[in-house]
Amino acid sequence: MKKLVLRLVLVSLTFFEISCDSRSEAEKIVDAAIAAYGGNLYEKTAITFDFRGTHYAIFKSATAFEYSREFTDSTGQVVDVLNNAGFTRKVDGVGIDTLTEERIGAFSRSINSVAYFAFLPYGLNDVAAIKTYLGRSKIKGKEYHQVKVTFQAEGGGEHFEDEFLYWFGVEDSLMDYMAYSYHTDGGGVRMREVREAREVGGIRFQDYINLKAVNKATPLDSMQYLYEKGALEKLSEINLENIRTSSLPEN
Repeated sequence: MKKLVLRLVLVSLTFFEISCDSRSEAEKIVDAAIAAYGGNLYEKTAITFDFRGTHYAIFKSATAFEYSREFTDSTGQVVDVLNNAGFTRKVDGVGIDTLTEERIGAFSRSINSVAYFAFLPYGLNDVAAIKTYLGRSKIKGKEYHQVKVTFQAEGGGEHFEDEFLYWFGVEDSLMDYMAYSYHTDGGGVRMREVREAREVGGIRFQDYINLKAVNKATPLDSMQYLYEKGALEKLSEINLENIRTSSLPEN
């Protein structure tokens, strides 16, 4: 009996090692970053924050998500909800069913964009994300793993053609910089550097300085060079305020 148990343990350990070894270098780097930022707490926590005058509530797991935002405009008190079932809008508590597909798409992209960046690096393990390891580089004397992320057309959302670069610290797995190219609203390229970070409820959140290249057609892989030359312009700051977290009930 003892020999049988020992064999089962050895088989389990072998399977675990094979499973770990099957992860690509880029996937292992992202795994380490997610662990450094909160790991499985992301899937057990509801997060709220304010961003540019709008209140957001965010939840995301491997199989489900719900993003909501609340703000007041000329129409009244607006509540938008985007989840696995789609997008809905209420104004002063009344559902709006006259939105065009174009408007639904624009609102969905807007709320999804805020949630995506607020939840980084967690979302980089979405099934539609394609991760490629580009090697090591240094910024301000610190060594980083550089990972490129693109998205499959199926499951990658309307912005699947956008491309992203992430710099993860070799020693600490922290995502101090990111850059991305996008195609909506005429397209362009951006780079963000961390301005401030803090931990709330065991999850690390970051504020950023948002930088742009003078030429919006600048290749994405040129952004680090331009950043180090001081050739990027400050466009804005990305600051999350009044962050709150609450544990979700166990199923």
